[in-house]
Parts: sequence; C-alpha cells; structure tokens
Amino acid sequence: MYLTNSFISDNKKHYSQQPLVLAVEDHDDSLLLISYALESIGCRFICQKDSSATVLVAKEYQPDLIMLDILLPGLNGLEVVRHLKEEPLTQEIPVIAVTALATKEDENKIMKAGFDEYLCKPYMIEDLEAVIHRILCGQFYPHSAYQLCQD
Repeated sequence: MYLTNSFISDNKKHYSQQPLVLAVEDHDDSLLLISYALESIGCRFICQKDSSATVLVAKEYQPDLIMLDILLPGLNGLEVVRHLKEEPLTQEIPVIAVTALATKEDENKIMKAGFDEYLCKPYMIEDLEAVIHRILCGQFYPHSAYQLCQD
C-alpha cells in the first residue's frame, strides 16, 4: 500500500477539498494508470495490491470512494465488497468495480453483489472521470484530464 504525496502533505488546506479514493488493483501497470488518472482529476488516493486489507484500510482512512478490481488473488472483489457492505464503518462508502469482466451477465452479477458503479477495462480516462464525478457529485472542484491536456 502506498499513499500519494498529496495525501500525506503538510499543505492540508490545499488538499482538504480533494476527495480520497482507495484503489485496489493487483497489476502494477493498472494501478499506475489509476493513480495517474486520479491525480489528473484532482483526487487524493491510496493504492494497494492486497485485497485482504481493504476493509481495514477503508475503516482507518474512510475514503470517499473505493475503486476495486474483481479478479484479485486471495479475496476477490465480490467478496471484498460484501465485507465492506456488512461493516457499519464502510457500508456507505461507494464502490466502483473496475474489471476486465465485460459481459452483460458479469455486469449484472457485479452490480447485484453491492457495487455502486461498473467500469470495464480498458477504459478511457474520460469514462473514469465521469463515473467519479457522478458518484462524488460536488465533493470537489474537478480538474478535467481533457482540460489539463488542452492547457
């Protein structure tokens, strides 16, 4: 697990308006892409590869949003979301499934398991941004990745 510089920065006033996202992904490349995307749209984030610690980390840091892969070693994302929704301290935290499982049946199964949103890999950063904005509606001043690239 690692915390971003913006999460551990002493400049808390600047970052206090940014939502905190917990990203759980077992592939380094995907985790790196998620971290770049989250940073580009103005989120603080915690990244971790170990799904078994997700509930503990969520209870400790109370993120505004959790991005959770489904195909994880150990506890898979469906098991993790079940534990999150059973725990009083984490049951209200929205959880996005970020997965390569792409059939309509997969999506239905994932949503029935307790996820709030579903995002299929590979995804465009604009799609990730739209899902995050929809869930966190108004919790921060968004920095559009598209706008950043245009500047």
